Amino acid sequence: MFFRDDHGSGLAGGGGGLARAIPAVVPTRIGQRLAMLDLVPDLGADIGSRTWFRGAATCAALCAATWMLSPGFDRPITGIVPAPLTGEAEQAQQAQAIAPLAKGSRTGVHVAATSLVKPLTDTPERPIIEHEARLASGTMLRSVLQRSGVGEADAGIVASLVSGAMPLGQIQRNTVLEMTLGRRADTSQPRPLEKLAFRAAFDRRIEVVRTGAALAIKSIPIAIDHTPLRVQGLIGSSLYRSARAAGAPAKAVETFLRTLASRVSVSKLGSSCKFDLILGQARAATGEVQYGQLMYAGVTGCANGIQLAPWESDGKTEWFDANGTGSKTGMMTMPVNGRFSSAFGMRMHPILGFTRMHKGIDIAAPYGSPVFAAVDGVVRVAGGASGYGNLVRIDHGGGFATGYAHLSKVMVRRGQSVRKGQQIGRSGNSGLSTGPHLHFETTRNGQAVNPRAVSFTSVRRLAGGALGAFKARLHGLMAVPVGHGVQKDAAE
Repeated sequence: MFFRDDHGSGLAGGGGGLARAIPAVVPTRIGQRLAMLDLVPDLGADIGSRTWFRGAATCAALCAATWMLSPGFDRPITGIVPAPLTGEAEQAQQAQAIAPLAKGSRTGVHVAATSLVKPLTDTPERPIIEHEARLASGTMLRSVLQRSGVGEADAGIVASLVSGAMPLGQIQRNTVLEMTLGRRADTSQPRPLEKLAFRAAFDRRIEVVRTGAALAIKSIPIAIDHTPLRVQGLIGSSLYRSARAAGAPAKAVETFLRTLASRVSVSKLGSSCKFDLILGQARAATGEVQYGQLMYAGVTGCANGIQLAPWESDGKTEWFDANGTGSKTGMMTMPVNGRFSSAFGMRMHPILGFTRMHKGIDIAAPYGSPVFAAVDGVVRVAGGASGYGNLVRIDHGGGFATGYAHLSKVMVRRGQSVRKGQQIGRSGNSGLSTGPHLHFETTRNGQAVNPRAVSFTSVRRLAGGALGAFKARLHGLMAVPVGHGVQKDAAE
């Protein structure tokens, strides 16, 4: 709000425009008086003054005049409404108007068909139909084709052709079938299959194309690059986040962390340490990527660095470090399911009838119960052994050995390597025994010790040709380029 004395011009309320509206022919004295006159004074200023009362009176007079000129609240103002159109005038108005069909439009003129219009004898069809179907299982190929509109004869031919190229059960689940159906002579007959194409496997695409009246199959191989994926980087504040940010898949990082945790404390690895992992990878020429198993796990650049790689022997895969040392195996497993019937120590022999040292423990178990190796090792004895009956003795290295006596059946041979939990025989009653049970004993440097007090670990070490082959494989892994499949794509 501007007042008169703010800028030297009368801009208070609506009277400020009066000075500019005075014509030049008006005498100067009268013009000055009119210029000072404020027709609409501000009722918020100078309350109680003469100017304020004059403005209040002007406002009241304007309100009274408005009320007197109004027709009243109970008498609405009537307007002129045109009369509705009828007859030809209405038809002409509708012909010139545009109305939506949803509103019942009758726009235009409807006329009957002329002699130029010929009625159709049949609804025309599209000459070619292209669509897709998803295959839940390869064995359902024939039925999926028939449900998609392919004739029974063509579906049977396609199933026979595909099964000749590869077993139907080997087709990947959720494979998308791309079909092209051609023109048919009669609508009562199914459309002929012109072309069928699908990705049968990661490295193969199959196409079935109609040539003349026959269907022919074509197997298109897809080039696959099996170079592993190698990811390196600094551990930083989080090994998991750093590895994921470097491009390693989530499941591979989880396996990498579990593998490292079996040898070193992951939480104690410094942020300046460098992680290194190699992952099996298959890259198709069409762009798809499949990841395989973890092939290498390492940490370098710090005091507790380590290099680990898997090695398979005797049907079991273990992780070994660069020196060929495997992971430690912990507590012994229970050799047979049963109850302890006789403890370790001096006792009265139930058959011989005098007191003698019982060098192990007896576990009562039903005849023929499976007996398992308590720890990894190499079988040194497998067969009859006088009072022990059928005996299996396993050497675990470091001077430790375990024995399993009174077996009804021996299932291993001398010199065989066995794993913890592997079945080596069945419980029985052979030798000096009063009933079916397992006599289990442990020795250290040839001296019997209480099996229930033994808690030892064993470490497997590669030697000879196995160690040489392992180091050669590790050397080959170190030659894998860093970021293969990641940096290469970025450059391309």
